[in-house]
This record gives sequence, structure tokens and C-alpha cells, in this order.
Amino acid sequence: MTTARSWWRRGDNLRADAQAAKDAASQAFYELDTAQRDLDLSIETISAVDNSPAAQRALAGFRALGEQIDQVSGAYIATVDAHDLDRDELDTATATRARNELTKAKDDLDRAKADLERFAASLAPLLGKAETQLARLAPAVERARQGLLAASNALDAVRAAGLKGDELASRLAALSPELTKLNQGAGTHGVPETLARAEDVQRRAEAIRAEASRLPEQAKEIDKRLVSLRTRVEALATRASGVEPVLSELRRRFSLACWQDLQQVPAQAETAVAQASAKLAEAAKARDEQRWADATSRLSTVRALLDDVDGSVSAAGDRLRRLNEVSKDPKAEVEKTRFAIRDAQRLAMQGRTTPEPRHARPLDDAVARLDRALAALEGRHPDYWAFLTETAAVRETVNRVVANIREDRAQGR
Repeated sequence: MTTARSWWRRGDNLRADAQAAKDAASQAFYELDTAQRDLDLSIETISAVDNSPAAQRALAGFRALGEQIDQVSGAYIATVDAHDLDRDELDTATATRARNELTKAKDDLDRAKADLERFAASLAPLLGKAETQLARLAPAVERARQGLLAASNALDAVRAAGLKGDELASRLAALSPELTKLNQGAGTHGVPETLARAEDVQRRAEAIRAEASRLPEQAKEIDKRLVSLRTRVEALATRASGVEPVLSELRRRFSLACWQDLQQVPAQAETAVAQASAKLAEAAKARDEQRWADATSRLSTVRALLDDVDGSVSAAGDRLRRLNEVSKDPKAEVEKTRFAIRDAQRLAMQGRTTPEPRHARPLDDAVARLDRALAALEGRHPDYWAFLTETAAVRETVNRVVANIREDRAQGR
């Protein structure tokens, strides 16, 4: 009787051991399944963002690992199905075999989970990069939407101020298809593409907003430039009309060499005034039609035309004034030049018993040039303009020598 009870307890313990092995395998299966689901989410995150070779290798590795897990999981399920631990006639051999096979299934599941965890750890850099991009995605899309709204509002303000802003409106309308794609989301167009699109839309929208905000001030500035340049054209026309009388006096009183380079100034001024007036009219028309770039371009042309001829018109009167001065008193020009030479000579001798030859030589030449220029005025029809040009050139040479001396001393030479 005792022997029968002992056998029964032993059989009951084997059943309990087999059941414990089954429970442990079930827990291992659950943990593996959970880990696989977590890794599947990580792979989806990486695949949505990254198409690099490293990401492709990770995807291939995940597929291979998935096949291994399927095999282990299938073997576990087959083992569980093969052993009914609740039936009454469970014998010792069957219970032992069930426990051993279920224990092996658990060990296989644990090894697969360990492989899965090592693989998941290797994905950390790729996953971190992908998650960073995903974290940037929603704010970037929102910034793009807000940028478009700000651009639209700025354009409305421009129109309220009586300006059309057609070019800006056209650029804003061109962003509409991009907004549609942003609204369709990264699931349709991919995370990198959507992120790049959002940043591009924001940048372009901000440019439109900034230009729209500047447009009223730009219009005012163009209006001011129109008035200013119109005044300059009128003033130049008036001044240009006075060039011919100045040339007449130059011809009457001075030699040909003193005025021949100014002969074309009246014609050049007349042509420049006519061209500037025409471009000014074009600028005014472009401004009325709110073609801001064209208006700005025409005004720049007007200014360039005026700048080119303005100096020539001034040169005639300045030439007459300077020639009058030098013809009355050439010595003043000579003394101004001699003073510059003597000042340079004193500088060259400072701290020296003899000057540096490369400094002394051009200063000696300058003295000789000045003497020759003064002597050339003794003829019947002196070329006072050549005299003024030469004295200016002498002073320029002297100034270069002074600069060289100071540079040498600054460097300890």
C-alpha cells in the first residue's frame, strides 16, 4: 500500500516538474515575443528615416533574426502541442520527456532573446539618429505652416496698403503644392524628404514675408529717389548749359592744350541728360505699375549716367578757375610744390648725415622737374594746364617718397 502511494507521489511530482517547465517556456516565449515587437518598432523607425547602407544592413539582419525566432517559436509551440500534461494517464516517461523538451524549448527561446537583445543594442546609433529626425519632424512642419501663414498675412497687409505684390503672391501660390505634400505626411513621402520639404517651405515663406514687409518702405524709397534724381537731372541740364560759355572763354584766353580735352563735354552732357530723362520716365512708369525691380534698375542707370557726366561738367568751370589763378600767379603753385619737396627732404635727413639714395634720387628729380615746368611758362603761349598737371604729378611723387620713408622707419630700416 505504501509503495503505491510513493509511486503516485513520484508521478505527481514529475507532472508538476513538466508543468513548471511548460510555464517557464511560456514566460520565455512571452518575453521573446515582447522583445521582438519592441525591436520591430525600432526597425520601423529606422526604415522610415534612414535609407543608408547601414540601415539596409540592419533591416537584412532583422529579417534573418526573425527567421531564427520563427523557427524557435514554432518548435516551442509544437512542443507544447505535443504534450498534454492534464491527462490522467500521464506516465513517468512521458512526463520526463515533456519536461526535458519544454526545458530545451525554453533554453532555445532564451538564446534567441539574447541574440535579439544584442542585435537591438547594435542598432542604438541608427535608432538614436532616426529618433532625433523624427523629433525634429513635427516642429519643422509646424514652423513651415506658421511661415506660410505669416507670409500670407504680410501679403494681405501689402494689399491693404494699396500695393499689389503680384510677384510675391505668385511665389506664395507656388508653395501650395508643397503644403499639400506636408499635410499628406511622412508616411507618404518619407521622413527625410518631409523634413527637407518643411525646412525649404519655411525658408521660402520667410523670404516672401520679409520682402512683403519691406515693400511699403521700398515703394517710399523709390518715390524719394525719383524726386531726387529728377532734381539732379534738371540741375545738370542747367549746369551743362553753362559749359559752352566757359569753353568759349578758355578758347579765347588759353592755348589749345589747356581745353581741347573738354571739347566734347557739352555734347556728352546733352546726351546724358536726354538718356537720364528717358530712363527716369521708364522708372516712373515701372513704379506706377509696381514693377519694383525694373524701377530700381532704371533709377540705378539714371544715377550712373549722372555720375559719369557730372564730373566732366564741373571740370570745365574748375579748369577755368585754376587756369585763371595760375596765369595770374604761377609762383603760388611753385611754392606749394617746393614746400612739399623741402618737407620731404627734411624728413629724409632726420637722424642721418646723408639721405638714403633711393629716397634722395626721386626728390632731386622732383626739384629738376619743377624747374623745367616753370621754365616752360616763358614761351608766348604757355601751356598752363600742362604746368598744373606736372606740379600735381611732382607732389604725388613726393608723397610716395614720404610714405616709403615712414614705412621703412616703422619697420626699423
